[in-house]
Amino acid sequence: MARPAAAADEAPLLAEEPLRPGACSRELELREFRDRYVIRSLDGGAAFAVARSGGSIRPLSPGQPLSLAAPQPGVSSREASRRALGGSRGGERLQGVEDIRGGRHHQAARRYVLVITSRKDAGCYQGSPVYHANSMKFLCCNEAIKYLTSQEKKDEAYFMSLLRIAETTCGLYYSYDRDLTLNLQRASKLAAGRIHKPLWKQADPRFVWNKNLLEELIEAKLDEFIIPLIQGSFQSAQFTLKDRPVRITLFSRRCNRRLGTRMWRRGANLEGATANFVETEQLVEYEGLTSSFIQVRGSIPLLWEQIVDLSYKPRLSIIEHEETPKVIQRHFHDLSQRYGETIVIDLTDKRGDEGDLSNAFAAEMARIRDVRYVHFDFHHVCRGGNFDNLRVLYNQIEGAIQKQGYFLMNSKGEILLEQSGVVRSNCIDCLDRTNVTQSFLARKSLDTQLQRMEALSSSESISMSDDINDIFKKLWVEHGDELSLEYAGSYALKGDLVRYGRQTLPGLLKDGVSALSRYYLNNFHDGVRQDALDLISGYYTVSQGSSSPFHTGGFESASYLPVASAIIVGGITATTFTLSQVGRNAQHLISSIICAGLTVGVVALVKANGKQFCSRPRLCGLI
Repeated sequence: MARPAAAADEAPLLAEEPLRPGACSRELELREFRDRYVIRSLDGGAAFAVARSGGSIRPLSPGQPLSLAAPQPGVSSREASRRALGGSRGGERLQGVEDIRGGRHHQAARRYVLVITSRKDAGCYQGSPVYHANSMKFLCCNEAIKYLTSQEKKDEAYFMSLLRIAETTCGLYYSYDRDLTLNLQRASKLAAGRIHKPLWKQADPRFVWNKNLLEELIEAKLDEFIIPLIQGSFQSAQFTLKDRPVRITLFSRRCNRRLGTRMWRRGANLEGATANFVETEQLVEYEGLTSSFIQVRGSIPLLWEQIVDLSYKPRLSIIEHEETPKVIQRHFHDLSQRYGETIVIDLTDKRGDEGDLSNAFAAEMARIRDVRYVHFDFHHVCRGGNFDNLRVLYNQIEGAIQKQGYFLMNSKGEILLEQSGVVRSNCIDCLDRTNVTQSFLARKSLDTQLQRMEALSSSESISMSDDINDIFKKLWVEHGDELSLEYAGSYALKGDLVRYGRQTLPGLLKDGVSALSRYYLNNFHDGVRQDALDLISGYYTVSQGSSSPFHTGGFESASYLPVASAIIVGGITATTFTLSQVGRNAQHLISSIICAGLTVGVVALVKANGKQFCSRPRLCGLI
């Protein structure tokens, strides 16, 4: 909890006991002046000021009064409000700075400071508390808006709407004293001196969600205030075996190199980074032993797209490109360098558009040495919701998975076993079928790990205990839901297959609601959400003097969709009503024909221009 402060114009920066090397400040205080924000560490003593006129960052010296942080003539430093950032009350936490530049004037640079406004405890990772960011807010440093032209003000309003969308980003986690971007095996093999470096220097940049936002804080050498955020899922539970506690933690990290929404980020980019690439770590702790099992998922690493057009299932399209062989080589070279031997499990259908994409993937994989490719038609083999049929897949790869093994270390930090490879799973979205399959493989590995720890005998399995099995399944169901919300905007489908091994009527209804939600978001919202992700991640940068990315001067058909929808609904209603009156008055038949013709015409117009009526990204291309 933040401690009481002196008067705003008299408070010195007290010399505090220094933080442990590498750790970040847990308690911050934000002071809002008319001309600046001042953020101060209550457990380390450091502080810095952010000018509200342009967002310039200025570190403050120990002992310097806050009133001298960034004075301006005519501004009273007493006009300040104080709020706790971080601390035991779960207040705000500095997250980074977003820089938006534009306009013809130097003063037209605009900056926004992003802070976490509430958090909750998510659990512990290797003894360090992990927190979930519940809500965020941008603090505006934007007095330069007075210099903008009319078009630039419209652009600014759209950019602000994107930042408000970014404020609602879900699945963000952080820790004050442990790097969450590295799995246990990678972290345990790093040089001992690395743990004394700031967290951002320890972090794997692939998994730092706010990497772009931290650049100016890093440049200002404000290491104490810099915390890498992970987007993904963090679930933890405990059960008992042989009267001893067993803790299982499921931790997923989403890659930021091809960040995006379900329909607008498919496949790979030219560097080989794939959409929805996620590293999932299953940790088990028992009697001083800790084991870790890693799996990864990611979109099919070809150049392909699936443009929304108001249809429920838009057509898939493979992009012909001379770089395609190199793209897939880059992707699997990166995997082999990071994880070792790779087994690819392709869960797509063998019919229709999926079949075409799967066949193209298989053809490319035939050229990749040292990577085993296994196709498993999930919908065909597991039709009827029979989850147990995944044994057919497991029987094909059991030997290879056992050879790859898992990571194991004792309470002294001594490494007993290492995982020598990884299974890479994918379907089309890398969500529903992928989550079901990964949970099956994770349960098999969990049995092996617990047997090695002597928590189970060689013939026992967690499936023999309904209570333990339910705990395990719940972790994977919630894990799947969280990853699906981040990519598709809705809960995962096929959750029943994980929880019960079969489809149930309540689960079928839930899947129906989620499917409708995905359809709505994909068609009418995700284009804007993709812009927000491209802006916040730095994939799109607003350059000073550049032309407006929104000034097309063309026909914005999406704005006419509500009108078209109203005409269709009204036409159907009018047609139904006039048809019911035909027996009373023959003129109603003519009216019915006219209304029906108008309705059919509008429906045909909307269908023919489906892509134009949908929400589309406006800042960046697909590749």
